[in-house]
Amino acid sequence: MTEACHIHGETRPGRWLVTVDHATNRVPDWVGGGSLGITPEDMARHIAWDPGALEVARHLAEALDSPLIWSDFSRLVIDPNRGEDDPTLVMQLYDGTIIPANRHLSPPALAERLDRLHRPYHAALARLAARRDDTVICAIHSFTPCLRGRPPRPWQVGVLHAPCDTRLALPLISGLRAAGLCVGDNEPYSGHLRGDSIDRHALQTGRPNVLIELRNDLIATESGQAHWAGVLAPILRDALRAAETVPA
Repeated sequence: MTEACHIHGETRPGRWLVTVDHATNRVPDWVGGGSLGITPEDMARHIAWDPGALEVARHLAEALDSPLIWSDFSRLVIDPNRGEDDPTLVMQLYDGTIIPANRHLSPPALAERLDRLHRPYHAALARLAARRDDTVICAIHSFTPCLRGRPPRPWQVGVLHAPCDTRLALPLISGLRAAGLCVGDNEPYSGHLRGDSIDRHALQTGRPNVLIELRNDLIATESGQAHWAGVLAPILRDALRAAETVPA
């Protein structure tokens, strides 16, 4: 749709809106000539994007007969899952890698990244979320099995949620665990940052929501991506039915 984001299945009738904040590792040409000054190997790592997340989300949105929106710029250029005043909006160091193009970012350069990438993505997301009164937001992310110098992460999937709205997350966690999966409850990360995508487009508007983190080694292949979408779709539907009886 724009250089900031893409939308697939906008006319699908389902009430879900599937989002991928960190879908690609693309660096626009107008940012450092298309380079942040780190190696291709680092750009392929989780620090630059969420490997596998977009493909899972494509399958999931199709299964839910609902729209999908994804960003088309690396989180290292500017992170769409951060508020504009968040100190980690543009990372200078991530999991042991220094990002040279971000170390001395000028205010005009930051403003350009906001105006051309961050804000258009959120404007498009807000428009899609408002297409019907009962929109449910499901954000798909992926996480690395192990950060450098840290213990391995045991979870296959994490479900992140804010304390103020657990109505969809808790039945989803129960359903995933009933399926025999190793599930992180607000693991491997905390479930809420002020100004992040779920905060802006779900918590502030009262929409049911959940953020799902899949371990990226499990979704590295096309078969793994399709498998996980197939696992998630029916459990999400069941969780939403359960959530409808729980006040926000």
